[in-house]
Amino acid sequence: MSIREWEGLKVPTAGEFALDKAHTRVGFVVKHMMVSKVRGHFADYEGKIVIAENPLESSVDVVIKAGTIETGAADRDGHLRSDDFLSADKFPEITFRSKRVSNLSGNEFTLVGDLTVRDVTKEVELKVEFNGAANNPWGQEIFGFGAETEIDREEYGLTWNQALETGGVLVGKKVKIEIEGEAVRQA
Repeated sequence: MSIREWEGLKVPTAGEFALDKAHTRVGFVVKHMMVSKVRGHFADYEGKIVIAENPLESSVDVVIKAGTIETGAADRDGHLRSDDFLSADKFPEITFRSKRVSNLSGNEFTLVGDLTVRDVTKEVELKVEFNGAANNPWGQEIFGFGAETEIDREEYGLTWNQALETGGVLVGKKVKIEIEGEAVRQA
C-alpha cells in the first residue's frame, strides 16, 4: 500500500483514483411542503480524483447522469427529469470540476469548484472530511471521504414550484448535496 504521512494524516501517494460506485452515494436532500425532507440520489456517475504530490494541489472531476435521479417515487423522478427541473434530455450531465483546496484543518478541508446544472455554472464550496486510506481485501488502494454543500436550485434554472394553500411552497429552494464516497487507485 502506498500511503504516506502528511500533515498528521495517512494519505495516498500521488496518483489517479476513480469513484467506486459500489461504495459511493451521490445524494441530495430538499424540503417538501415546508414540513419534511425528500432524499434522493443519482444512480450513474463517474468521478476522477487526482492526488497530487502536495495534496492541496489535488483535483476532482465528476460527471453525473441527470436522467438517473432516484427518490423512490417514479412519478416524482419523472417530474425531476422533465423540463420543470433537470431537463435531462437537453442537459444529460451535471458536472463538478474542482479549482482549489483550502481551509485544511485536521482531516477536514474545503474543495472549491464549478458545479454545472442545466448549462449554468456556479462556484460552490464542498466541506470535505477525509476518512482515511487503506488496502481493501483485494489488494486495491482506496480512500474514503464525505462531502456536502448547499445550493439554491433556482440559481441553476430549476425554478418550478407550486404555492400551498397553507402558505409556503411545495419544493424548497435550498438543496443539500451529500456525498459519501470511496475511491480506488487507477494509476
